[in-house]
Amino acid sequence: MSKLRHMSALPHIPLQNFSWSPQAERWRNRYAGLSEQLQRDLGVALGTAWQGDALAMPRWVLLNQGLARELDWPQGWHQDPLALNVFSGNAVWPGMAPFASVYSGHQFGVWAGQLGDGRALLLGEVDSPIGPQEVQLKGAGATPYSRRADGRAVLRSSIREFLCSEAMHGLGIPTTRALSLVASPQPVRRETIETAAVVSRVAPSFIRFGHFEHFAHSGEDGHHEALKALVDFVVSHHFPELQDAPNRALALLDVVVARTAELMAHWQSVGFCHGVMNTDNMSILGLTIDYGPFGFLDAFDPNHICNHSDDHGRYSWNNQPQIGYWNLRALAQALLPLIPEAKDDNQIVIDVLQTYEQRFPQAMRARWRAKLGLHTEQDDDGKLAVELLQAMASGKADFTITFRRLCDFRSDVPPDHPANAPVRDLFLDRAAFDAWAVQYTERLRAEDSVDADRAARMRRVNPVYVLRNHMAQVAIQQAQKGDYSEVQRLYQLLQTPFDEQPGAEADAGFPPEWAQAIEVSCSS
Repeated sequence: MSKLRHMSALPHIPLQNFSWSPQAERWRNRYAGLSEQLQRDLGVALGTAWQGDALAMPRWVLLNQGLARELDWPQGWHQDPLALNVFSGNAVWPGMAPFASVYSGHQFGVWAGQLGDGRALLLGEVDSPIGPQEVQLKGAGATPYSRRADGRAVLRSSIREFLCSEAMHGLGIPTTRALSLVASPQPVRRETIETAAVVSRVAPSFIRFGHFEHFAHSGEDGHHEALKALVDFVVSHHFPELQDAPNRALALLDVVVARTAELMAHWQSVGFCHGVMNTDNMSILGLTIDYGPFGFLDAFDPNHICNHSDDHGRYSWNNQPQIGYWNLRALAQALLPLIPEAKDDNQIVIDVLQTYEQRFPQAMRARWRAKLGLHTEQDDDGKLAVELLQAMASGKADFTITFRRLCDFRSDVPPDHPANAPVRDLFLDRAAFDAWAVQYTERLRAEDSVDADRAARMRRVNPVYVLRNHMAQVAIQQAQKGDYSEVQRLYQLLQTPFDEQPGAEADAGFPPEWAQAIEVSCSS
């Protein structure tokens, strides 16, 4: 399909109907500017200016007014005559320059070659009190990088993306955000016929490890110049403190190693499984990005595989930290052409990479200490956490419920006292829990811990609610019948996941038996 035919499918919406857009004069597309520079100077590009496909009969499903306020958009931004069409991919506000980006990457550990924004479309970047933010549509139709796909997202996957990105934000985990969700009766074929939807995503940057891999793997000198331009672009706009570094590429790698280590510790501490940690799904800013076959752990199994497409368990919960390191190695390999010091000896790069081996365990121990309510550090704290996890795994204790009930553990009575029954009864091997609880009690006494104070600290980091798959599934099934009330309820619930909310007792409880049959895959 030619670009001319593609754009001619868009509905004609006269600009004189335009009444307001958020900071219209400030919308810009820095990617497009960099892409034009690369195309002019080197004959390569970062992507392609593009437009969305027309979406029939769009309607709002969810609006994130809290995020809109953070962007300094007025309460009625969505009432602008163009707004619904803009966030459906049918139109643009003045200043927007839609753009689809190209990148490459490793998928399930195998080099996949050129990829790109197959169903994402960057509308542009806008200034805000929280810094410049990019706004992107996911599901707005085919792009030059769709690889024979339709570029559409379905309502099912879009609900999951919106709810989980905002749930992760509520948990305090770095993530892309969701601004709006638009639904349409337009049919889309996946395993079955579903209906289309478009979710708008917001982040300081959507640049991925795969962008750097794309320009590094051609092996042409010109592409290495493009790689340098991309590094300079990222440093200038997102890490200005690195501008005077002796080697920007090496300094950037060091920062990304640190951010990725922290992100992996965040994920592990709440039992989050991403499901598809390909290098093209890794954010250069250390954000959680691309919510597909994700899942939060129910019964704790460290080898849990949330992605039905992951036949070998590459992206299991237990493997995520190591895969984070694997992906950083791929990024480092891509940056090597810009690190002349490594031409004859890669040790300088290896040294940066190996800081992950200290940074991740350090970040992980800090997370476990917080979840156990410890406010001092001791050498055996990691061992204490691991032994609790082992006891949980042996009897498949629920991950979220165990840590939440542990908040109310009484250290002034024996582990088998009735006061400790709510948490103790989660363990099939009561003796194993009792043995661990004795150690835990001794550790608490060593820092003169007060149970009430510890409980308050623990409740601030151990959530009551996470987006379990069965919760999302119920909301999706209702939405597919035209009832969006459960989607909207879950969105509100997950904004404050650490606070017990009246009427939401079931959301804090064990998953129903039928939840074990839920399967999510890369199409999710």
